[in-house]
Amino acid sequence: MVLAEAPARGLSLSGIADLLGEDANALLSHQCQTIPRDSLHLPGPDFVDRVWAGSDRTPQVLRNLQAIAGHGRLAGTGYVSILPVDQGIEHSGGASFAKNPAYFDPENIVRLAMEGGCNAVASTYGVLGSVARKYAHRIPFIVKVNHNELLTYPNKFDQIMFGTVKEAWNMGAAAVGATIYFGSEESGRQIVEVAETFAYAHELGMATVLWCYLRNPSFKVNGVNHETSADLTGQANHLGVTIQADIVKQKLPEQNGGFKALNANGVSYGKSDDRMYTKLASESLIDLARYQVANGYMGRVGLINSGGASAGESDLSEAVKTAVINKRAGGTGLISGRKAFQKPMAEGIALLNAIQDVYLCEA
Repeated sequence: MVLAEAPARGLSLSGIADLLGEDANALLSHQCQTIPRDSLHLPGPDFVDRVWAGSDRTPQVLRNLQAIAGHGRLAGTGYVSILPVDQGIEHSGGASFAKNPAYFDPENIVRLAMEGGCNAVASTYGVLGSVARKYAHRIPFIVKVNHNELLTYPNKFDQIMFGTVKEAWNMGAAAVGATIYFGSEESGRQIVEVAETFAYAHELGMATVLWCYLRNPSFKVNGVNHETSADLTGQANHLGVTIQADIVKQKLPEQNGGFKALNANGVSYGKSDDRMYTKLASESLIDLARYQVANGYMGRVGLINSGGASAGESDLSEAVKTAVINKRAGGTGLISGRKAFQKPMAEGIALLNAIQDVYLCEA
């Protein structure tokens, strides 16, 4: 595979607006009237010193957080752009890489992250271990230690451990990543496993990144999938930071009212307050994402939203839209995989750079 050079010139504000299309005015001119911006701990060049230095994180953890923040095109901004490629397990290697078989080779995954100007690359224990001696000192590694495998028949949905914290440390990783399916029958066990994993990772000096996903078929009510509702995803984030995730990965909220929907028809579920919907959020996607940020200790723990599946020609505009929403909500960045690696290298680099341009733009 021949690597393409990243574009020398980034997107301007007008270029971002062009990609947003009819959503440009609503997103770029939105003023949040819910949770005030000045109440958030916003990303910035001094974020580790300003926010994390007073915590219980060890100097080694702080150094690795700074290493992630100080790498790639977004170095020194406080924002992060991460390439995640764990879909070979989560969605099967064939289904994930058929569009671009070059990414069966782990080296191309790491090279895409490097050439794409990312702060870090997140992938499986096997992928990163296979190229660690060549690349772990050149770009921060985030080793994903648990996964949902889909080879058991019939398929089941559970996160199980694939790697060990000690070996992630041995390969020179800056951080470990894990997923919890909050709301699932297995979530209690997963919370305990990941909490113990994160505690050991911190003990060894690595940072922690948590995929705070919701998973339960009962969350789908009257045709609406509340696995992406702001109130439920916000609470998942709040549980994630409780077990000391340093960065939380969450799907962009698509609506609100999950607690309300699940409390219908005489069923009692969770706890909520009407002010969650009337004062702390609105129908704006930016305000919904800000509620997610607020649940990460008002931004002390950075929120990175996921890029989602590849949809073809609309990928670039959708990625830029997600980045704009995350940034204006007070988030820390984007973690986008399939939209980048399921394309030729040059197109993947261009998409990653466009995401980064949103965070580099002063507006």
